[in-house]
Amino acid sequence: MKQVQTFTSTYTADVSGVCSALFELGGMTVMHDASGCNSTYNTHDEPRWYDHDSLVFISGLSEMEAVMGDDEKLIGDIVRAAEELHPAFIAIAGTPIPMMTGCDIPAIAADVEKRTGIPSFGFQTKGMHSYVSGAGQALAAYAERFVRSDVQRKAGTVNILGATPLDFSVNGSVESMKKVLESGGFNVLSTWAMNSSPEELQSSGAAAVNLVVSSTGLPLARILRKKFNTPYVIGTPCGIDFNKKLLLHIEEAAADGRNRTAYAQSPVLRIADAAGIAVIGESVTAHSLAYAVSAAGGKNTAVICPLEAEAETLCAGDICSDDEDEIAAALGKFAAVIADPLYKPLVPQSCRFYDLPHEAFSGRCFRSRIPNLVEKDIKVL
Repeated sequence: MKQVQTFTSTYTADVSGVCSALFELGGMTVMHDASGCNSTYNTHDEPRWYDHDSLVFISGLSEMEAVMGDDEKLIGDIVRAAEELHPAFIAIAGTPIPMMTGCDIPAIAADVEKRTGIPSFGFQTKGMHSYVSGAGQALAAYAERFVRSDVQRKAGTVNILGATPLDFSVNGSVESMKKVLESGGFNVLSTWAMNSSPEELQSSGAAAVNLVVSSTGLPLARILRKKFNTPYVIGTPCGIDFNKKLLLHIEEAAADGRNRTAYAQSPVLRIADAAGIAVIGESVTAHSLAYAVSAAGGKNTAVICPLEAEAETLCAGDICSDDEDEIAAALGKFAAVIADPLYKPLVPQSCRFYDLPHEAFSGRCFRSRIPNLVEKDIKVL
């Protein structure tokens, strides 16, 4: 019963992460599921649903099809839809039922591509992992297939990697990131994958540096490093002080070609203590905020990461757990907690609680309260 969530929600699933990452890129994304995953995605995980056209479908998998393994119906439906809609690519993402029946989704995607001539991807998502896994796979796969190799590197340019509404909502945060980078003298070539055209993404190999603003952008950064030897800096623009440090790291990476994690050296020791502040969330955004808070007030901070996280995005002293009991026990060591409001039941009354809604955790519940912290002067807590 350790995996049961008694008081809190669960994070957006990997299948929705695929849909979110590819939403604006002109393709057709198919969730292979009976039904339910699509309504969860479009009502809770996707704030662009009513304002931006995108081809996101559900396969309508029936019980008999699941039992008998009738992949031909799925393939036929996708082929007919593609012939009518002419998408730039096709992405097929799995859910729990295909996982349990052993459905080979990459093989289905290969068959679809052979029949349609349209580039197709198959993701073995299971609905059992978070959006970090799904979105990371989707962005990396798109880059492998579509980023052009016939580009020349342009000095003073940068790509933003890992920007989706699941971490940044639609409150102007992504636009503010571009503004911060441009104020530092950098030209933003592309933003993966919000507010940039497919043509801009496909030319992103020309950038001098890549800025990884969330964990979903790290697999993509590694692909671009492999293809173009482009260095990357990990960190989310957050607060005036941290933004200055981030810009400095980007300049240094452009000069020496080395990757960097901008928040690796915190202003104060990262430690859980009675005067400390805990930040709960996705590792890159949470660490960047923790750094900004430390820089503003000189207080100890620590990050609690309940999501998948690569070692490259973590720091000494982090608490990595998605278990409610473990998180609740850890929170008892802090004086203050910054987290999504749905974490409040786990926070002791002795802790001061600062709510910071996260689209990938509480969905649309607190969407209107999600702040844009990119250009803010982070106050001492």
